[in-house]
Amino acid sequence: ELGKVRLKAEGDLPEKSAILSVCTREAFELQFDSRRNVIDPDFGDASGIDVDAWGAATRGLVAKAIGELSHERMIKPLAKGAGKYRIIADRPGVEYTFEAKRFGLDHWEVEPLSVQRLVQEKTSDLGGQEFILDFRTSLAIPDSQMMTYLEEVNATLLGDAYKILNERWDSRSLVRAGMLAIEASMTAGHPCFIANNARLGFDIRERTSYAPESGKDIHLVWVALSREQAQFWHVDEEVDQRSFLERELPESDRERFYQVLRHRGVDPEDYLWIPVHPWQWENLLVTAYARELAQGRMIYLGQGVDSYQPQQSIRTLFNRSYPTRHYVKCSLSILNMGFYRGLSSKYMSVTPAINQWVAQVVERDEFLGVTGFGVLRELAAIGAHQPLVQEAAPPGHHSHKLLASLWRESPMTKVRPGQSLATMASLLHIDKGGKSFIGELIRSSGRNPEEWIKCYLIAYMAPLIHCFYAHDMVFMPHGENIILVLEEHTPVGVFIKDIGEEVCLFSRPDSLPEKISRIVVDVKEPIRLLSIFTDVFDCFFRFLVPILDEQLGVKESVFWKLVADVIHNYQDQHPEYGDKFALFDLFRPSFALSCLNRLQFANNQQLIDLSDPGGALQLAGELTNPVAVYRKPQPSVVGAKG
Repeated sequence: ELGKVRLKAEGDLPEKSAILSVCTREAFELQFDSRRNVIDPDFGDASGIDVDAWGAATRGLVAKAIGELSHERMIKPLAKGAGKYRIIADRPGVEYTFEAKRFGLDHWEVEPLSVQRLVQEKTSDLGGQEFILDFRTSLAIPDSQMMTYLEEVNATLLGDAYKILNERWDSRSLVRAGMLAIEASMTAGHPCFIANNARLGFDIRERTSYAPESGKDIHLVWVALSREQAQFWHVDEEVDQRSFLERELPESDRERFYQVLRHRGVDPEDYLWIPVHPWQWENLLVTAYARELAQGRMIYLGQGVDSYQPQQSIRTLFNRSYPTRHYVKCSLSILNMGFYRGLSSKYMSVTPAINQWVAQVVERDEFLGVTGFGVLRELAAIGAHQPLVQEAAPPGHHSHKLLASLWRESPMTKVRPGQSLATMASLLHIDKGGKSFIGELIRSSGRNPEEWIKCYLIAYMAPLIHCFYAHDMVFMPHGENIILVLEEHTPVGVFIKDIGEEVCLFSRPDSLPEKISRIVVDVKEPIRLLSIFTDVFDCFFRFLVPILDEQLGVKESVFWKLVADVIHNYQDQHPEYGDKFALFDLFRPSFALSCLNRLQFANNQQLIDLSDPGGALQLAGELTNPVAVYRKPQPSVVGAKG
């Protein structure tokens, strides 16, 4: 027996002798499936799409669409009775009926099993694409983008059906399964977006190879590019790529890659090495860099031996072979949720410097240290230059983002014994049996729900408030960008990531180097607090509240009172920011409703301009601020004149 391949027999063929061996299906899958992305044939031919899973995915998506479009005030449900509603579609003779619970922030928790589509008062089959077309006028999706958006809806349904059919862990077992199992089990990423899981560009084989929910390993492709067309950046400008990769690449890979270059008759020192996502290489780079390949300015080195697992941020890969090595984030030019997911060499050029400056601010801040707030730095990056693309493609075009990568710190280097990690997206996860992950986490902690929530808010929200008031600094703190640090299943801190592209400063401190000045943005004062109101309250807490209410009995008013308490405690501890507390009032009666689906409808290929994050906002009136009722009364001034 050689590994799992069993020696069977020897035999003579017409021209030679041969050893005949066989490998069982089970042995093949154990030995090769995760390493070489050989796909389960049931999904390779799409026969694994089950009618029941498709139906459940469709009901879930239509229920979500009703809730989010009602929230964004694009459709208006009409009450039929206690908890029962109807919506009149734009298409004549079509209406929808459903049951829903109403929560603060104008949130609609629609029961998927209750949704019915009626055509001329007769029940008709539900469909995700049909729903969009039923409300075509109200949604105002440009004709030029309608077919792409409909494709995104169907692709999202395909991904949701796959997740339903392939659930490996229920919420209870997931609590102890570890960070990577949690990453591969999530179903509720970016909850505001209806089409949040399209990944247009993947075929069925690639979807079941490279999507986070597949849990399968990826081996990076490595290419060498002439130093004339590539550049490497590191937080320490004295560190070159060769010394950096001595710690990140196995010696066997490095020796093999050097041999390839020597065999091609070139000097290895004239080239930089770039890790590439296999999909990007096969689908785009061979064509885009055909000239460079033909002329030897780009050379294919081969696949690395380390195994990587896709994370919830699909182009970010975790090193499973050596967990303390860096994440690698690669260009992956699929269309997903409003962007082609490439990486810009222009942005990569200052990414390490941005991360280093932000990390120093965080590390020197005593309050952030006490709350356990940390940054996962993007320490190194590499990007390719294509002069013809720079000349021909308009700014923002995805052709500028075909070939770049970065290396980000692994959280495994920062956790202490007894601590575990979980993506914050997990707090919105509900398994196929209807059990929430947060519910099982709280039960496993032995704490009462209110005590656990308070620990979570101190670890997550308090640092974000402090960064806003103390440093005029904001992040993109959605579920996929936050990693919870847990002790005894209770949050004691968080790591925030995706710093280089998403951190913003509202004012320029003296310590900020000129070369990273792009992170200073000009945003009007009323919009600035949306970094808390929209990103934290509306885009995360709004979805957490119904889970806490329905599965743990924590009433909405109790949750928002806990949020208000954390804000009050912070303000009491930091009276030096009193003027800012008044100017940027977290207890104001209402705030602007920022609509993410409206953004995607308007331009599903570039949601926003990263250089002007406030410029493209789609606002639709105001939302009542759920913590406003907990404002502390102002002390009366004795003897004041009327």
